[in-house]
Amino acid sequence: MRPSLFAFAGGEPAFLALAEAHHARCLADPELNHPFSHPDQHPEHVARLAAYWAEVLGGPPDYSTAARGTQSRLLLMHAHNGDMGDLGERFLRCFDAALDDAGLPEDPAFRACLHDYMRWAIDDVLVYGPKDAEVPRGAAMPRWGWDGLERS
Repeated sequence: MRPSLFAFAGGEPAFLALAEAHHARCLADPELNHPFSHPDQHPEHVARLAAYWAEVLGGPPDYSTAARGTQSRLLLMHAHNGDMGDLGERFLRCFDAALDDAGLPEDPAFRACLHDYMRWAIDDVLVYGPKDAEVPRGAAMPRWGWDGLERS
C-alpha cells in the first residue's frame, strides 16, 4: 500500500515549502501577480494554502478544522470573477514549477498526480467564474489520491 500523497511529499513542511514557492512564482508572473498581491489578502494566506493542499492530498484536516475553512468558502472566495483568460493555465505552470522549487519528490507518478489534481482544482474553481454562478453550500472537502479524485 502506497503512502498518501501528503506523506510521500514529505508532510507539512513540504506543503508549506510548495505554497511558498507557488506564491512566489505567481507574484513573479506578469498576469498572476495582481490577484496575488492584494493588500487585503489574509496574512496567513500561504500557510492556509499549504494546509488546504495538505488536507486534500491526504494530510490532517488542519484547513477545515484549525482554519475553519470549508470547500464552499474556498469556492466562494474564487467565484464571480468572470472570464479569467489564461490565468488558470498560468497558475498550473507556476504550480508545476513550484514542485521543483520546493524540492518535492521527482517521482513521475507523484508529479503526474499533483499536476492532475491541480488541473482538476482549477477547472472546479473556474466553473463558478460567471457573475451569476451559485456556489453550493456544504460542499465536501475533496480528497485526491494516487488514482485521482477519491471524494468530492
